Amino acid sequence: MNEVSRHAVRAIRADEWPEVKKLRLLALQDPAAPIAFLDTYEQAAAQPDSFWQERAAGAAGGTRVRQFVAEGPDGTWSGTVTALVEDAGSDDVFGGTVEQRQAHLVGVFVRPEHRGSGAIDALFEAAVDWSWSVAEVARVRLYVHEDNARAESFYRRYGFARSGKTAPVKGDPSKVEHEMVLDGPGPRSVGSE
Repeated sequence: MNEVSRHAVRAIRADEWPEVKKLRLLALQDPAAPIAFLDTYEQAAAQPDSFWQERAAGAAGGTRVRQFVAEGPDGTWSGTVTALVEDAGSDDVFGGTVEQRQAHLVGVFVRPEHRGSGAIDALFEAAVDWSWSVAEVARVRLYVHEDNARAESFYRRYGFARSGKTAPVKGDPSKVEHEMVLDGPGPRSVGSE
């Protein structure tokens, strides 16, 4: 378990699916949700409990998906990030083809009252470190909406850089998502959010 500031960061457990659901629904109500996530509150809220149980079980262990949470001293989940392993030749979420084995960070969210507390730094440290521990992962990537300057600023500070690839935003092809990448494990300079 990593300790940064007041946050303990760890992988979720399969039996924590109610908390996974609660945090995701909270994230989808955030004002930045329309430019940060591919689904909506209404879509997620309509999912049966079995969906959330399977989602938590799949992200709790193994070498394909891992969801991390930052926990405050009172046990409240202050934020989350999920790392997905993508294999070369597979289809990515935007309809392209994955060129090399890599990890893809998704579902990044920190509760507003915990922003600026170091939670995002701790979450990224855990997710990126786990990604490098997976065999043959050559890079870590994520996508950021062109209008999400706050998120992109943190990603750059962490060491991610735009790759030059973009994808149209689902539902608004006049906007794009920028792919940002972090190549190979190595020293990173991380500042607080």
